[in-house]
Amino acid sequence: MRPDIPPDHILQIGMGFWASKTLLSAVELGLFTQLADRPMTGPELEKALELHPRATYDFLDALVSLGLLEREGVGADGRYSNTPATALYLDRHSPQYIGGILEMAGARLFRFWADLTPALKTGKPQNEVKISGRSMFDSLYADPARLEQFMDAMSGVSMANFEAFARSFDFSRYRTLVDIGGATGQLSCFVAGHQPQMRCASYDLPVVQPIAERRIREAGLRGRVTAGSIDFFEDDFPRADVITMGMILHDWNLDAKKMLIGKAYQALPPGGAFVAIENIIDDERRQNIFGLLMSLNMLIEFGEAFDFTGADFRQWCLEAGFARCEILPLAGPASAAIAYK
Repeated sequence: MRPDIPPDHILQIGMGFWASKTLLSAVELGLFTQLADRPMTGPELEKALELHPRATYDFLDALVSLGLLEREGVGADGRYSNTPATALYLDRHSPQYIGGILEMAGARLFRFWADLTPALKTGKPQNEVKISGRSMFDSLYADPARLEQFMDAMSGVSMANFEAFARSFDFSRYRTLVDIGGATGQLSCFVAGHQPQMRCASYDLPVVQPIAERRIREAGLRGRVTAGSIDFFEDDFPRADVITMGMILHDWNLDAKKMLIGKAYQALPPGGAFVAIENIIDDERRQNIFGLLMSLNMLIEFGEAFDFTGADFRQWCLEAGFARCEILPLAGPASAAIAYK
């Protein structure tokens, strides 16, 4: 072994699933929610979470070493508490909770990613479709409870991006927005909340509309935000000054992406804007690690689906007739890819 080229980076990545599953199990067990009110000792957490004594301290201290818990003291008298980040993002009662996507990762994606190699060799999805023959979306929409869990997962992971867009995009020229594939109506609610002149509408499949209507009502925005139903493959898009799609384009193959962009172009007035909020990959395909790995996740979930670069988006939109494009960085690895008609 050469001391000037240590293997640490290789080993850290190769065994990274150890740390990943430790966090996913902690979220599944509700550990961070359990610690929301007060620090707790190992024996207290062992009882509350029904842990086996053999596992307790390895589990909790591994989370301390990973920077996901804090601890004062040692042994049975040591008291564990959330870090500022886990208190904010992993307590299920926090408005900023992002654990939904991690719950879904633990329940579904962790096992499907074990079949990445077959996906790389075949280009075919490796999720429920291998067993049932039904796509992920078919399975989701057939189960209302699971559908709402999925919507919550997507809302948690999208929250910071949608709020950043609502705050930072220049809405001064616009008055109406339609969000296609809007799920719970979250993006529309953020825009209406931050931009008083905007009237927004969230469109998704009919089974999703009642969920969106309830969330809009809970947000106190019924007069500013509406919910409607659409099959965006079959139906024309409603007309609006701004048309958004949050984490939608990456679910589909190239032909479907171009078709959806074309529908957006047709529904916009001159000067209107089409916005795709995604984990836009940098044009050199070197820096946005999350975006690149998300594209592999799309392979596992859908086969032909993929994430894309800003240059890809610009090419497709110019082909559709748009006049110009720009990329607006949002939160973390996400950006808003914007095309102006």
